[in-house]
Amino acid sequence: MYDTILVPTDGSDAANRAIEHAVSLARTFDAELYGLYVIDTRRYGEQALGTSGGVLEELGERGREVLADLEERADADHVPVTTEVIDGRPSSKIIAYADEVDADLIVLGNRGLGGGLEGTIGSNAERVVRYGDRPVITA
Repeated sequence: MYDTILVPTDGSDAANRAIEHAVSLARTFDAELYGLYVIDTRRYGEQALGTSGGVLEELGERGREVLADLEERADADHVPVTTEVIDGRPSSKIIAYADEVDADLIVLGNRGLGGGLEGTIGSNAERVVRYGDRPVITA
């Protein structure tokens, strides 16, 4: 049913729940698993990131740490995972990356690190569901 599963993560509690589901589904369906961390360049502004390469490098390091956690969790279940850190608008990059790897399913947290009202879906998750053309599970 699923040959390729994408799990974008930002390290939030909801993203960690999504990782649990994605790893379990990948194991069940013997699917390829891809992990993605998107550095939200809109949050910091292009000018701030352009003048200080150190900020972008620090954000990239955070992404690699979050993806290392995903790799450990997947490895514990004997699920190989390919990971990547990219920058840009999260929802757009998630949709584009899903197209690039031809994902059969996207599994992502219903709300990221931005917080918000309890029980509501976050803006990035909402955009992926609304504008992407692939099945999405939110956790």
